[in-house]
Amino acid sequence: MSRIAFQGTEGAYSEEASLKTFPGSTAIGLPTFHQVFSAVSNGEFEFGVVPVENTTAGIINQTYDLLLETDLHVVGEIVLKVEHCLLAPPGTRMEDLKRVISHPQGLAQCDGFIARYKLEAEPVYDTAGAARELAEHPRPGLAAIASRRAAERYGLQILAEGIQDFSGNYTRFFVLSREDLPRREGPYKTSVVFTTRHRPGELLAALQAFADQGINLTKLESRPRRDPDRPFSPIFYADFEGHAEDAGPSQALLVLLRRASFVKVLGSYPAVTSWGFVGQRTSATPEV
Repeated sequence: MSRIAFQGTEGAYSEEASLKTFPGSTAIGLPTFHQVFSAVSNGEFEFGVVPVENTTAGIINQTYDLLLETDLHVVGEIVLKVEHCLLAPPGTRMEDLKRVISHPQGLAQCDGFIARYKLEAEPVYDTAGAARELAEHPRPGLAAIASRRAAERYGLQILAEGIQDFSGNYTRFFVLSREDLPRREGPYKTSVVFTTRHRPGELLAALQAFADQGINLTKLESRPRRDPDRPFSPIFYADFEGHAEDAGPSQALLVLLRRASFVKVLGSYPAVTSWGFVGQRTSATPEV
């Protein structure tokens, strides 16, 4: 039975993604993303499950920074449909509410709802952690945004369901491991991070390597590099279809290595092919 580390506490969406993808495994929440990466790196856990982006609120910056700083491999992806609930202690009425707590991503995904009800948003480290805090230390006028699972776990009342701003609210997670997993059948995806020389046309030339091989890029994101001598110098994260060892992708990566000033392959992993169908033995689920 595998041990899975996730950031948060019982009732977190990361826990839900972990248990649906690794049925029968033990999923344990840790307070921070740093601790998840560290626990997998030192062998305390076999896998880590961390969010990387959301269709409403965008990327999780800290996850991408840690992927750059550590040597863990991305061995799987999970896509989970996220449906937020407004939770409060039993007996609370909507008109009593003045403030709401949740993870910054949860608050961002429900920004319209929060504005409509004129609530003051207070960020905390975790959605389920907000629910637990509210249950253990209820305060007048305070609610939390978290999952139905968190409401059941902490004995809170659901005042409203599906309060996210967009119905197609999905969060994508990476499965992390110290070692690559054996290759299996089905489509693959590869994630890389790279930087280019600060000259006109360098990014275009780097990306042309993929176009020349007929490879589809599914993601391209830039982040400021943590370099005190070159503030706001960009570093690029890209996902593309195919396995890094396949002929086309390997050739594209070879050209990228020649053109870029830095390249790191984060991992090749089975690609999700059915949105929201986590937990089934499809290409969304690593073999363990």
